[in-house]
Amino acid sequence: MTATAGPARRAVAFPQDRSCPYHPPTAYDPLRADRPLARVTLFDGRSVWLVTGHTLARRLLADPRLSSDRTRPGFPVPTPRLAAVRHRRTALLGVDDPRHRDQRRMMIPEFTVRRATELRPRIREIVTGRLDAMIAQGPPAELVSAFALPVPSMVICALLGVPYADHEFFEAQSRRLLRGPGPADTLDARDRLEEYLGDLVDRKLREPGDGILDELVARQRRDGTPERADLIALGIILLVAGHETTANMISLGTFTLLRHPERLAELRADPALLPAAVEELMRMLSIAEGLQRMAVADIDVGDTVIRAGEGVLFATSVINRDESVYAGPDTLDWHRPARHHVAFGFGIHQCLGQNLARAELEIALGELLARLPGLALAAPAEEIPFKPGDTVQGMLELPVTW
Repeated sequence: MTATAGPARRAVAFPQDRSCPYHPPTAYDPLRADRPLARVTLFDGRSVWLVTGHTLARRLLADPRLSSDRTRPGFPVPTPRLAAVRHRRTALLGVDDPRHRDQRRMMIPEFTVRRATELRPRIREIVTGRLDAMIAQGPPAELVSAFALPVPSMVICALLGVPYADHEFFEAQSRRLLRGPGPADTLDARDRLEEYLGDLVDRKLREPGDGILDELVARQRRDGTPERADLIALGIILLVAGHETTANMISLGTFTLLRHPERLAELRADPALLPAAVEELMRMLSIAEGLQRMAVADIDVGDTVIRAGEGVLFATSVINRDESVYAGPDTLDWHRPARHHVAFGFGIHQCLGQNLARAELEIALGELLARLPGLALAAPAEEIPFKPGDTVQGMLELPVTW
């Protein structure tokens, strides 16, 4: 295998906007044709490797010679906003073992399949409550603000022990952290979230409650770990990722279903397909694009060598459309085995909250379709705004009626 590194490939910029919210950018078509590895250019003109093949992605995401430590000099960042906060204290996603291992071990008991199953009645209660309110108000409704965002926000607040009364604040800061509009906004949002979580940790030291943060605070009081700064960093990643990603999957998943009426009818007729539908939607939508790594040693890939110090990014949307793994990958198909997608990443950094996310998506989409059999878009599909390519993918708004 020879990675394409000619002038035409170097000209491909990463990331780019999608022209359809549930398909990869058309500008990535040459990258799809030249799997599994290519060169792309970041916003600062830097050339990095982009992984586009499914088999290679799973191999490299499990390779300890690729570092996730964002503080390493030269670590690749795909946007100016991420560059602005690259040196801030982070947790889980942006650190390597043994620190990553220690952080993950603390969190694993709260994110197992068993724990997600135990949480299903509470998730269903939250979903039902939001639908009750939306139905009582009557159509039309804006689904992002009325349903897709509140559901995971309420779930993660209950799990972490964060007051949902503060949701407008932390949701607003999360938006600024992930979407800017510029580096100064990203830095300010990070500062505000750190201050908020720091105050919350201090309150929990005085008045313990019931939640993951309370358990971590009790542990910190007992044996001094994690450090307060690490506790705050853990709180930020769990709070932000815990509601932003699932909210985008609910909104974009609903939009995609409404644009595929045959698949939607099939799902309504057989709700037992929901788990498979969630996996296929995760594969097809690939909302978290551009996982970042840095080589700390030379890595042979066929007759190509990824050199130590080079940046390596993963084009999730392209990897999950690999024709050698998924027949007709641009087609939505509940009956394909889609579980091996990399929408949650792979290897030691695979998404800690994937079991919770699956439970939320199955319940949210299942109840939405069951209770609103006449659900439809309330505006032309081409006029409904969705997010740009430099952030988590999803709908900015989703006007619906029923």
